[in-house]
Amino acid sequence: QVHLVESGGGLVQAGGSLRLSCVVAGSIVSTDTMSWYRQAPGKQRELVASSTNSGSTNYADSVKGRFTISRDNAKTTVYLQMNSLKPEDAGIYFCYADVRTRFPPARRDYWGQGTQVTVTS
Repeated sequence: QVHLVESGGGLVQAGGSLRLSCVVAGSIVSTDTMSWYRQAPGKQRELVASSTNSGSTNYADSVKGRFTISRDNAKTTVYLQMNSLKPEDAGIYFCYADVRTRFPPARRDYWGQGTQVTVTS
């Protein structure tokens, strides 16, 4: 089985920083796209940032210049460094990974359970 384990959420004042981590654990061959999504109360889940194993990244316009996604392919871990946080950045942040598994040989999408980010003004 494959599990995505997120950590790093918490409470921070506006202007502060947080770093989220997501470890992909299990019988894994490789990960392709790894992303962070967020969902605020009453809103749909939205893409925050994504990263492919070839090195390309993509960001939501609202976080460009403030958030940075990075990954350690050897550790199958993806990070999200969030700086200059705003109250509108608050929500539950979910990790996503496109994973190739060893047993059984397959490729599918996996999601973490989410980590809460709260930003006070």
